[in-house]
Amino acid sequence: MGQKKDLTGSEKSKIVRYLAEGCSSLKIAKLLKRDHRTIKRFIQNSQQGRKKRVEKPRRKITAHELRKVKRAAAKMPLATSLAIFQSCNITGVPKSTRCAILRDMAKVRKAERRPPLNKTHKLKRQDWAKKYLKTDFSKVLWTYEMRVSLDGPDGWARGWIGKGQRAPVPLRRLQGGGGVLVWAGIIKGELVGPFRVEDGVKLNSQSYCKFLEDTFFKQWYRKKSASFKKNMIFMQDNAPSHASKYSTAWLARKGLKEEKLMTWPPCSPDLNPIENLWSIIKCEIYKEGKQYTSLNSVWEAVVAAARNVDGEQIKTLTESMDGRLLSVLAKKGGYIGR
Repeated sequence: MGQKKDLTGSEKSKIVRYLAEGCSSLKIAKLLKRDHRTIKRFIQNSQQGRKKRVEKPRRKITAHELRKVKRAAAKMPLATSLAIFQSCNITGVPKSTRCAILRDMAKVRKAERRPPLNKTHKLKRQDWAKKYLKTDFSKVLWTYEMRVSLDGPDGWARGWIGKGQRAPVPLRRLQGGGGVLVWAGIIKGELVGPFRVEDGVKLNSQSYCKFLEDTFFKQWYRKKSASFKKNMIFMQDNAPSHASKYSTAWLARKGLKEEKLMTWPPCSPDLNPIENLWSIIKCEIYKEGKQYTSLNSVWEAVVAAARNVDGEQIKTLTESMDGRLLSVLAKKGGYIGR
């Protein structure tokens, strides 16, 4: 009977069961065909239990250091407790102590998803709602670009925010990094696109209009009837490439001007129903923590997810506009739930 180094998990379970049945260590060794010393060592170690944790003396924080921490927390919104203390050159403080100190002067928060609305924003949102309250939204084409990255939706983790401070709004990048920029539109129960912006192209006024010409106008709009074109209203947000004089004049030459080009209030992603469609698509392509190794693979995932979106889902989104306008007015221009 040779001596083995370690007991397997199965053998350890059997030892516990045999001990419960009243077997001696010698009998257990024979039953398992293991060395008696190995069995005795396991039993002795199990009976000793865990060693009592020795509490180390905690590092004391001076009043001067506390003031430095408070200033650092104000200058570094959403930073970790370790980063805040390291910026103050305060070392040797365990995480539990760092967090206990920060709780008296800050709190853990996530970055705000939407920028705060000021009085002017709210008034413009109310004016917009009143202007389009009687609009037939089945004739509106809602458009928006979405950036899809290889690793999932962009966002910031939780971090410490000083009391009385607002969490910063993350930059919503549409170009750059490991991702693909995608444009799409919805009207009534129909999805227009999605169309992929060429990699490396930065959407300024000229490239945005060229993109619309090569995709939206040539591949979709030109196939529509004259009566459809006459009644369709084109919606886009106030991105610089959309709202510039160049883009506005170019769209006017395409017949999208005055009442056919919807004005858009500032800071109003909650009013655009296509934002909800992008949420549906993102949930599908990033489900179960899915990540991608190439731009082509994430683009193919977007196309596949878009094809699976039912027309009734799109219709539900576009038909929600009447309720959104009423909600904006009820909230006096404030954000609405999406």
